[in-house]
Amino acid sequence: MKDRIQAALDKIRPALQADGGDVELVDVSDDGVVKVALQGACRGCPMSQLTLANGVERVLKEEVPEVQRVEPV
Repeated sequence: MKDRIQAALDKIRPALQADGGDVELVDVSDDGVVKVALQGACRGCPMSQLTLANGVERVLKEEVPEVQRVEPV
């Protein structure tokens, strides 16, 4: 599952990098909780929670149905 999550993040990454940010996979629990670290411009951006929920989490759930939620670290 971790490899599929990483592949999905790789699809999102260019959009984040275009705005000076990035996302790093930190951990995946057995119960489908994915922990990510937003980096660069995304780290301090006031819209980061929206990016996380509507961007990262939505795509991960579409690509990897076992994902229950995404949490920032």
